[in-house]
Amino acid sequence: MARWDDVRKIALALPGVTERQDGFGFSVGKKQFCWAWNERVHPKKPRVPRPDVLAVRVAGADEKAALLAGDPDTFFTEPHYDGFPAVLVRLPAIKLRELRKLVGDAHRIQSQR
Repeated sequence: MARWDDVRKIALALPGVTERQDGFGFSVGKKQFCWAWNERVHPKKPRVPRPDVLAVRVAGADEKAALLAGDPDTFFTEPHYDGFPAVLVRLPAIKLRELRKLVGDAHRIQSQR
């Protein structure tokens, strides 16, 4: 079971990473690679960060589809992310080893762009 503190530790150990001032996201250069999902709790009100759900960049549509199909208890999406190369991750459902790989891959993807 992973927590936001695990995400922070993993992300900040990668080269060139900065944390957003609000503490809910990580970037390499100006390119964000993982962040807390912002949930719409009440219609017409601002979205609220959910530190138990991580949004993370993926290589593309094929990788996104594979993650979503392979483990729907851990990975999900919402219409806001349709057509965007990112998945949502339920942190309590992911193992630390898998989280390290996912965050590391996202960092690499954004570092190469």
